[in-house]
Amino acid sequence: MVNTSHRVVLDGGGKVTLSGGGKIRILYMNTCDPKQKWITDHCWEQEWPQLVVQNLTFTGAYSAVRETSTSSYGGGAIFDEGGQLKVVNSTFTDNRCYATGPDLGGAAIRATGMYMKIPVYITQDTFTDNSCSNGAALSGLYANFAVYNSLMTGNKAIGFGANPASNGTPGGGSGGAIYTDGDHYNLLIDGTVIKDGSAREGGGAIFFVVDAEGGTLKIEYSTLRHNPSGEFQNAPGIFDEVDGVVTKPTEIGSSVS
Repeated sequence: MVNTSHRVVLDGGGKVTLSGGGKIRILYMNTCDPKQKWITDHCWEQEWPQLVVQNLTFTGAYSAVRETSTSSYGGGAIFDEGGQLKVVNSTFTDNRCYATGPDLGGAAIRATGMYMKIPVYITQDTFTDNSCSNGAALSGLYANFAVYNSLMTGNKAIGFGANPASNGTPGGGSGGAIYTDGDHYNLLIDGTVIKDGSAREGGGAIFFVVDAEGGTLKIEYSTLRHNPSGEFQNAPGIFDEVDGVVTKPTEIGSSVS
């Protein structure tokens, strides 16, 4: 797709499945890519366009892009840099991205450099059996996320060496379902089930690291169950660090085990 409108809506009506055939990324929107048309002098974190994806199934996507200082890495089914993103009542199953890289993630969805005044909305979505170096369901860098009434099952972070990568390793392996990083952002999980995921390094369910200016991981009325972390966690299936301090997530009416 090409960014030519303030708002782009893709609605499959519950009848459309998009497949990458195990070989290609399915959907790409990047406000910093001149070929996508809609850019500004400050494309990173710009407000428009808004992409709305609803009532679609994504399967067999694969992003083979490796992590470099200039590549648009991660994001097997959906890669979005800049603008706004909302995903509603959609299914992501058996999607992949490159298997290693310290910050590479998002077999299903990668959102980076997003408009920070409005979160990336994930609502009534299902993520099953996705795999990537980090964050097999969701990967965010400088992006607020709000995840509502969704199901994440069997998602795996398969990289190794963490971030920054340990000597002699390619890096990665954190956040089985969700991997987020950046400055001054928040992650809300509400009414959601995350189960049977895993990470070779930290956070079998969720990896949440804020590098500066604070942020909060809040888990409300949700269930996290059996999400083993291979090397480190500070709550079952969770690694939460804010401004260099390991922090307990805020839990309200939730079961985390």
